Amino acid sequence: MLSVYEGFFSGGARILHTDVVLGLQEGGQHHRVLSLHGEVLREATRQPMEDDACYRSLTAADVEVTSLGRTFGLPGGVTADPARFTGPELATTARAMADADVILSLKEQPLALLNQGGLPRRPVVVSLHRSDPENQGAALDELKAAIADGTVVACVCCAESTRAAYEAAGIPAEVLHVIPNGVDLLRFRPAPARRIQLRDALGIPDTAPVVVFAARYDAMKNVPLFLRAARAWLHSEPDGHVLMCGAGMTAGQPGLQDDIEAAFGEDLRLADRLHRLGVRRDMETVYAASDVVALTSAWGEAAPLCLIEGMMCGAVPVATDVGDSALIVAGQGFVTPPDPDAIAQAWTDAAAARPALAPVFEHSRERFSRTRMIASYAALIDQLHTEWVRQALPEPPLPETL
Repeated sequence: MLSVYEGFFSGGARILHTDVVLGLQEGGQHHRVLSLHGEVLREATRQPMEDDACYRSLTAADVEVTSLGRTFGLPGGVTADPARFTGPELATTARAMADADVILSLKEQPLALLNQGGLPRRPVVVSLHRSDPENQGAALDELKAAIADGTVVACVCCAESTRAAYEAAGIPAEVLHVIPNGVDLLRFRPAPARRIQLRDALGIPDTAPVVVFAARYDAMKNVPLFLRAARAWLHSEPDGHVLMCGAGMTAGQPGLQDDIEAAFGEDLRLADRLHRLGVRRDMETVYAASDVVALTSAWGEAAPLCLIEGMMCGAVPVATDVGDSALIVAGQGFVTPPDPDAIAQAWTDAAAARPALAPVFEHSRERFSRTRMIASYAALIDQLHTEWVRQALPEPPLPETL
């Protein structure tokens, strides 16, 4: 198996896909990874491949990771044309594909490479992780072209909203398969010791209500709405604290500071209880230390990992109705309109409901199991590979007539 990534940078799709690769490797498949980019600058954060947590997890599990060495957004760097590839880049790709039986493409962006002429012909499975194909630009056209010529044999949708959106955008229903996201239940679980440890490190009292926002600094995440809700909530909850995690959620992101000042205005002192933690490699600890996990996205979400991971650690989810968020939190969280006061009130209600919802989260753990997700991927890949091999076999000779 060969997985092709656009790059190693912070985001839920990369985390999810990397966990799938690791799980399939654990199950006996042999996996390699090819990344188009070796280093990117996104959300005001410089992200070399070798520093990424997903890269480190893969290489620690003996998954070979190579890169075409492209860069994006670096000062003084040269950003390559995403639709054009050099001879050496195509040769590297061809060598990586030659040893694979099936190719996994992390989202549709790598298809600009995989659709190039002259590469080995292998069945390609595309993992789709958003619910807004209309915002994927030329990548959607690449996906349609790859399906039309038989290169892409299946698309794995992480949510029903993804399947519906891509079908509406013209992707044939028969190639769309839904495999809901799952997480490592041994890692993401309530942990009182970790809860106390992080709160002590941040100076947060044991009894203080805490809301966590795990997202990169991107317009899709609607950070201004989150911050307006945070202002209202911190005003009404004098002991409350808010944690912001993800690429760009640091003092080094000037846009975020502008957003904070705009949202808090004359109440800027309340932002003293707003903790910008940036990219964390211990999200299980951050969630365990929190009472509420918040999502305020305006579009694009499919099955947000933050909601699932947070719930499995005991944090009550509060989300806007985007993608499959409402389905994920049904019966165990809150769905809000995009209104800061309504969101702030839901955070208060969620924190109060946390003890009562703990047994509900425990009962739903199997639904969000990584084991279930990996088994579904493995079964689909085995089926597709078998069908591809069968089609490639020569037709048996016709019997001679007597």
